[in-house]
Parts: sequence; C-alpha cells; structure tokens
Amino acid sequence: MQALTTYPRTALVAGMMTAGIFALTRCVDRARENVQQVRSVKKPPAYADFAGSATCARCHQKIAASHEHTAHFLSTRPATPAYILGSFQAPDNTFSYDSGMVVRMEKRDSGYYQVGYFHGEEKIAKRFDIVVGSGAKGQTYITRSNNRLYQLPVSYFTAAHKWANSPLFPTYPVVFNRSITSRCLECHSTFAARISAPRADPEEFDMQQMIYGVDCEKCHGPGARHAQFQAMNPGETRGKYIIHPDSLSRQQNLDLCALCHGGRLHKTTASFSFTAGEKLSDYFALDTTAPNPENIDVHGNQYGLLRASRCFLESTTLTCNTCHSPHENDRGNTELYSRKCQSCHSGQHDKLCKLASDIGPSINRNCIDCHMPLKASRSITELVAGNSRPTAALIRSHFISIYPEETRKFLDGMTQPKHEYKRHVQRNP
Repeated sequence: MQALTTYPRTALVAGMMTAGIFALTRCVDRARENVQQVRSVKKPPAYADFAGSATCARCHQKIAASHEHTAHFLSTRPATPAYILGSFQAPDNTFSYDSGMVVRMEKRDSGYYQVGYFHGEEKIAKRFDIVVGSGAKGQTYITRSNNRLYQLPVSYFTAAHKWANSPLFPTYPVVFNRSITSRCLECHSTFAARISAPRADPEEFDMQQMIYGVDCEKCHGPGARHAQFQAMNPGETRGKYIIHPDSLSRQQNLDLCALCHGGRLHKTTASFSFTAGEKLSDYFALDTTAPNPENIDVHGNQYGLLRASRCFLESTTLTCNTCHSPHENDRGNTELYSRKCQSCHSGQHDKLCKLASDIGPSINRNCIDCHMPLKASRSITELVAGNSRPTAALIRSHFISIYPEETRKFLDGMTQPKHEYKRHVQRNP
C-alpha cells in the first residue's frame, strides 16, 4: 500500500519538474527573442545624445589636446585654411586635364572653390565645405549642395605636394557630382544626421547635426548623459554612462576598429547605428572566411591583414590597441612600434628575431620596415598632372610576416658580417 502511494507522489514531482524545466526553457527562449528584438529595433543614437569634443576636453584636457593631432581627429574637418593643405596661389593652384578642362583652386569672398574652366571659360564652381583626410597620405574634399554632399574631382597628394585627380575619378568627363553616402561619413566622422528616406540616392544630411572627425565619442559612445552626470557628481572617479574600451572583450575591441578598418562591409542597418561594445555582425554582413592577404588592399582593411598574421592567430590578447594609442599621434615612430613587437619577440619569450645577432642594437629601433613594410595601395591612387599613370599611396601593411626583399633592403647598408642574413635569405628566397 505504501508503494502505491509513493509512486504517484514521485510521478507528480517528476511531472512538476518537467513542467518547470519546460517553462524555464520557454522563458529563456523568450528572453533570447527579446534580446534579438531589442537589437533589431534599437534606436540609433541621435545628435542630442552626443556631448561633443569641447565638452569632453573640460575634464580630459590633456588627452583632448593630444588627440587633436591624430589622423582620427583630422579625418574630417571644416574646409578652412588651417586644414586645406594645397596651394591657392598661381601657378600651383591648377590641375589640367587632357580633355582641355582645367580646375583651379580659388579663394573667393564666400570661401574656397574648385572652379572648372574649358578653353578659358568658367563652366562650374563648387565650394570646399569639408576636408577629408589628415594629409599624411593626402586629402580629398566635399562640397555641399542644399542638403546633399558630393566629392570634388581634385584632391591633394602629399607625396607629390601637388593637386591630383581624386582617387578612382574619371579624367573625362570631369565630374563634380560623385555623391557622399552615410557609410562614407560613418568612417570619417563621429555622427551625421541623415534626413532623407532610407533608400534615397543621393542621401541628404542635416549639416547642423554633424560631428567632424573620429572623435572621443566614436570609441566611448555618445557622452551627453555621462557629461551631465559627472558635472553633477564631480567626486565620481569611474566615469558613468560612458563606454570604457579597456573593459571590453578582445572581439568587442576588434569590432570597434573593424567598423572602419575591416574592408568593404555591407551594412544591414542604418549607418551610425553601431556603437562601441556591440557586435559588428548585428549591423553588417561579415565575411567569416579566413582572410587571404594576397587579395586584401593595404588601405581600408588593416583588420583583415592583421587577422591573417601568425602573431594574431597565436595570441589571445593582441588587438589594434596593443600597438596603437587612439589618443596619440605616433605615426612614423618605428622605435616605439618596435618596442611593442619586442614585448613578445624577445629572448625572454624565446621568440627572438633570427637575425638579432647580425643586426645588433639597431634591431631595437626598427622591426617594422622588415615585417610590416610599406606597400602600394590599389585603391588609393592619384593622377598628378603631367603623369600618364596614377601614383599609388604607400601604406604600411598590417600583414605581419617575413618579407625577404624588405630584409635585404634593410641590411644592405650594414657593414658588419651578414652570415646569418645570407643563410636566412637562402631559406626564404
């Protein structure tokens, strides 16, 4: 009799547990669904959500002063003499096309203009409104027409110190109407408010709601709420309502950089929806196949080249910020970057360069030119007047590897014996 009464109780308990597990599973599934729904309908940041770099500088003056000299900060600026690098003085203010069209850079009462002349007669004049590019490799320029933005046909090529035909622009006809998209601005500015319909082409923007440059809030997220809170709570030492990239995971940090340094990403949501700390794959259709460095241009997809590197594949912590400080202009400081390399590639870590004994102390000053050489970009090429072919910008490859020819160049001037170098080259012809 006792057995008969125990069995129903056991069955009841088991049934209740099963029902509970089923209900819990349903709740978890619903929670996951809700997360996905929140992600899919997440309201993109608005202009009012941003504090602006001037507000950031009130508390972070030293960092802000340093950041103003970086390529990120200078990626877009208003078109003023302080930022336009090219000359507006004759004869250095002219770019001549074989078609007979001549574009002159002219200062007029209402600003700076690119003016198209055909056989000496003015045909078109468009104002410089936005400068794109720090000038390290060059600059290109944007003009505004009502609420639409267009790239101008003449750029500035720093290597030649001359005006040049804009990258990938035709030389005939000379065009002044290549439209600028929100995706262009997403990588060259912190925020731009689009006011046109989602599929409108060309897009329209509210020029009063644009934040120039890749500024503080590109990496730390919109900061208006943070600035307001900190102003009311000055004793709070750990900033609230702001993103701390140092607390993000490796992939979150990589996604933040890959937004603009990950190649031609195909967006699945409106530009400027992604913010630091989120998954890039929630906003873009990503190519998850193993990257082939032979097919990746050195401009625009540094992440793809890095991801193909052995250094990256064998590390669990290496990110862009391992070597790059977003607050400092360290361009060209090969000794600094070499010290970054040697934090792993040293005798202590048993990963010392095989040529260290031959190279001597100079290895401490330059690992970069051998293992991350400057390579010609296939996409950033500019035609200088008088040349028949465009000149490619030289950009440092982020595919960290052994480049025997670059090693030869580096060691050619050395006077000490190069026995190990010769053996190395024989092994890596």
